[in-house]
Amino acid sequence: MRCDLFCSVVDNFGDIGICWRLARQLQNEHQWQVTLWVDDLVSFQKICHSVNPQLASQMQHNVLVRHWTAVLPELVAADRPDLVIEALACTIPQTYLQWMAAFTDKPLWLNLEYLSAEDWVHGCHALPSPHPQLPLQKYFFFPGFTEQTGGLLREQGLVDSLVKLSDTPVLQLQFWQQLGLLDAMDYQQKISLFAYSQAGIQPWLEQLAGATVKTLVLVPQGQLAIDLTQLFSELKTGRFDHKSLSIRILDFMPQPMYDQLLACCDINFVRGEDSVIRAQWAGKPFIWQIYRQDEQAHLIKLDAFLHKYLQQASEEQKDCLKNLHMAWNLEQDISTEFALFGNFSEQIQKHNKKWQEYLIQQQDLASNLVRFAENKLIMSRNFS
Repeated sequence: MRCDLFCSVVDNFGDIGICWRLARQLQNEHQWQVTLWVDDLVSFQKICHSVNPQLASQMQHNVLVRHWTAVLPELVAADRPDLVIEALACTIPQTYLQWMAAFTDKPLWLNLEYLSAEDWVHGCHALPSPHPQLPLQKYFFFPGFTEQTGGLLREQGLVDSLVKLSDTPVLQLQFWQQLGLLDAMDYQQKISLFAYSQAGIQPWLEQLAGATVKTLVLVPQGQLAIDLTQLFSELKTGRFDHKSLSIRILDFMPQPMYDQLLACCDINFVRGEDSVIRAQWAGKPFIWQIYRQDEQAHLIKLDAFLHKYLQQASEEQKDCLKNLHMAWNLEQDISTEFALFGNFSEQIQKHNKKWQEYLIQQQDLASNLVRFAENKLIMSRNFS
């Protein structure tokens, strides 16, 4: 099976993060030949350091990476894929669609949608949509949290490896040493803080500084790191220490290392789509900052997720987590909500394990996609 996967990097790293994970999994676990078309190789290099942004075509981890430019290179019949994936609201070039349409044995065309917990996606998942001019039709494929969707990205053995890391102090120490954080194990509380801008963050950080618990806050490079550097000038060196609080700025790291970071921390603040999925496989308490949309439409999506995620939680846990998520997503001071969150940490940890077990019972996104594609291609070829 050959697959062309198109990815447009919009304004953050979630798009390329998801596409890169999917491309590797299709190749590693399903032995597909994958070509990943990416329009921004500089951003891609941040999460895959071996990428050379100057090359039009290169092999990375057995995936062919091609630079998606305004004018595509000449396409030949020998390049015809079995499956074409249009990922996360990008638009495949018209010239490529015309090339697809010219084949008698046409590739299958999938539109990989954004993650959603809203119930309406159940009725839209796997539905076909004919092209208005060309003899092509594409199918909508929705990631999600139920069996009526395409599921979530989850590599074989991922959860077991993260559990082992979380339960083994020696492995954690090795991980922190690899990051150059030689004193990380000295902190009683470690928080990963991956977020968009947060206007009301300072009172919460002051609360952490004044607590009796020593806290290490780890902030990946990005807008929030820039904002915090403006609040605390010492962070220009990559480190800020004040009473019980230490903040460190982290360089971009390869995706497997980020997954390990989540497993080694006690609490994970995550943003967008890719990192919230990884936080659920890490199994630790997490707070999700959903990708912002006009007119606060993202809060409806957040509420839909919390409704599913917290269905089996106690009423106290539901109130605590809903209030904390809402305050964080509205860029408000979360000091009060976070203090309550700490009181429920043990119960939330147990709840997350049950939620994780529920998700693991479902098939992963890549396997669902492979099964769907192979069935459709077999049907179409038998019919023709």
